[in-house]
Amino acid sequence: MNRRSFLRGLAGAASASVLPLELFAGAAPEISSPGFKLVDVTRSAGIQFQHNSGAYGGKLLPETLGSGCAFLDYDRDGWQDILLVNGMDWPGHKRQTSTLQLYRNNRDGTFTDVTRKAGLDVEMYGMGVAVGDYNNDGFPDILITCVGQNRLFKNTGKGTFTDVTNSSGLGKRQAMSTSALWFDFDRDGRLDLFVCNYVKWSPEHDVFCSLDGKHKSYCTPEAYRGETCWLFHNRGDGTFEDVTATSGIFDSSSKSLGVAILDYDQDGWPDLLVANDTQPNKLYRNAHNGTFKDVAVEAGIAFSVDGKARAGMGVDAADFDNSGTAGVAITNFDNEMIGLYRALGNGTYEDIATQAGVGLPSKSTLGFGCMFLDANLDGMLDLLAANGHIDDTVRNIRGNIGYAQPPQLFLNTGKRTFRDVTSEVGDAFGQPKVGRGLAYGDFDRDGDLDILMTTNNGPAYLYRNDQLAGNRSIRFHLVGKQSNRDAIDATVRIYYEGTTQSRTVKSGSSYLSQSELPVTFGLGKRDEIERVVIQWPNGRTEEYKKLAAGRVYDCVESAGITPGAGF
Repeated sequence: MNRRSFLRGLAGAASASVLPLELFAGAAPEISSPGFKLVDVTRSAGIQFQHNSGAYGGKLLPETLGSGCAFLDYDRDGWQDILLVNGMDWPGHKRQTSTLQLYRNNRDGTFTDVTRKAGLDVEMYGMGVAVGDYNNDGFPDILITCVGQNRLFKNTGKGTFTDVTNSSGLGKRQAMSTSALWFDFDRDGRLDLFVCNYVKWSPEHDVFCSLDGKHKSYCTPEAYRGETCWLFHNRGDGTFEDVTATSGIFDSSSKSLGVAILDYDQDGWPDLLVANDTQPNKLYRNAHNGTFKDVAVEAGIAFSVDGKARAGMGVDAADFDNSGTAGVAITNFDNEMIGLYRALGNGTYEDIATQAGVGLPSKSTLGFGCMFLDANLDGMLDLLAANGHIDDTVRNIRGNIGYAQPPQLFLNTGKRTFRDVTSEVGDAFGQPKVGRGLAYGDFDRDGDLDILMTTNNGPAYLYRNDQLAGNRSIRFHLVGKQSNRDAIDATVRIYYEGTTQSRTVKSGSSYLSQSELPVTFGLGKRDEIERVVIQWPNGRTEEYKKLAAGRVYDCVESAGITPGAGF
């Protein structure tokens, strides 16, 4: 069911052809239990956050979209901190003051709210967040996408941030921006910025939509014109140049909500996948000369298998079958199913959602944030989706669909399928929520990936991952020298016992959110890996052999690798 049919109260039908799927490479044995628990530690960790959508009864479009979250090490102490994006009350309907919130990791399982101390207690109608060290000074900077003017906060390195929106050249641009990411598209060692925009909307030009002809309801995106995404080139002097038009990115028909980095053609240059709502998805192939070409249609990723543009929300790209090539997940509207695309190795993808066991379980959910992560550390990437509807009156239209919906965690069996283990990993985790943003990070430095989730007009949740099966991991923190300092776009591959796993250091992905920059590989019960190969963003490769499990390794471009703390 797409958004138009939802508001008409019609039941649509999504279909998916069953295509042959060979065994995933490096298959792990299927297990009867997940081998881990996700424990709600929100309150005990000191996270007290309430998202404000600004809703007062006017049914304004941005109120349905929620906001994002991020794991970041803003003070560079080696521990992941938390950033939660917030909205605000609409003009003329002021009831409260709400700002984004920055929580500093106390290194003991708790966090301290340092928003005011950091200079981030600024009201804005925030949507998404992208974290990246755009000036290569060693401290991560923060881009907040907004309804209206986006904001760029430069990290001073002293625990505070400075608003450099105008001085950076990003000011004086009004839009309804959503997800964003940092990446070095021209491989000059400086992070450039890509921003998704949704539709041309403002409170003054809000369209009246109604289910009964009398009472206002939330409009579908079809009620508004699309808006182009933006691409900003980093000049290296603290300012950015808008290269949207000259780069081939300009497309005023897009209604973009999610974006992910991937090396689609495996040429070492970053490409972009954009999830669009009721419009075809975009796959921007990097031409190495400052321009991009949309190849989504020929790649088989623009539409559903029956040729329809779905309501794409969140997106992630990762090597989930250990084939060496990134596959893709895209969350969609209810009755449209998650799209799970496997790379065929010839520049095309096939949607394997149905036969992989992801399609039908996600048919009755409306997905937003999504991400690949090895939740049980068995060496295969699992898939997590945050779910929740856009309107609390949905049950009046379709009685079997709820506004609050449980998230879904699909465990990769390594044998053609994923298994929904949501109900097996903790009662609190599986409770229905109006889910939106989603990110992962090892906040307690025990070697596994913890989960951060936001809800629309509700609280944020922090889930600690507790391993029960004794599986181990190895982690890598990359620092670029000739490449951008965050090493965003770098690919890390590990090898052991005939198996290869790969991860990409990435900004963006999921929905309005960003996960931590260090990369994590699950190793099962193994004590070491045979070797690791790092392909830096500038094309340089480095190889290191015989590395022990249970450690995080600091990898500095051209300077070697150093074992850090164990876990």
